[in-house]
Amino acid sequence: MIEVSTSILTVEKGKEAETFFALEKSKTDYFHIDVMDGKFVEKDTYQNMLEYSSYIKRISNLPMDVHLMVTDIKKAIEDFSAVEPNIITFHLEACKNKEEVIEMINFIKEQGSRVGIAIKPETKIEEVYEYLPYIHMCLIMTVEPGKGGQTLITDMLSKISALKTHIEKDNIEIDIEVDGGINLKTAERVKEAGANILVAGTAILAASDYKVIIDELKK
Repeated sequence: MIEVSTSILTVEKGKEAETFFALEKSKTDYFHIDVMDGKFVEKDTYQNMLEYSSYIKRISNLPMDVHLMVTDIKKAIEDFSAVEPNIITFHLEACKNKEEVIEMINFIKEQGSRVGIAIKPETKIEEVYEYLPYIHMCLIMTVEPGKGGQTLITDMLSKISALKTHIEKDNIEIDIEVDGGINLKTAERVKEAGANILVAGTAILAASDYKVIIDELKK
């Protein structure tokens, strides 16, 4: 089953409530919360995303999919655990060593959320393999993290396929989420490669009818 996680990064100021309600009505599976600190990536959305996620928590029962693009992972986990997200994903590249990766996995679980690990385009997929049995999702970035509306890097499709092959061979139960440049044109190839959760922001929010796009992405 294909699920859609809608990135709220480009939600128009002043239109938050109607956008969130419309997304829920259109059956998005998750609200995707892009948390950036201005250090790990250039953009800083930290406070904005804290406000948005707190607001969503009050008005919606839909699960939140929190994607941390930050250097201080532990602090961000503490801050965003307050909104009780379904899953918190951190970047492998933000960790100094294996011990820190394991520590963050356990810390997220202690807060009551599921765990995801994200990797940037230049990171080899094999680097995440040893952690897969301990997490719930692997997020493959198909653009450089930090900006919305980028074009999908097609070289990343082979990375998705390699991950899919590996988890099937080792019989690991895990979601493969893909984020970056997902639209109706690119979604088909991403799904064929093995992804089962698609993150889309611009493609959905720029549409006149969110449900049409979300339904198409889920096909």
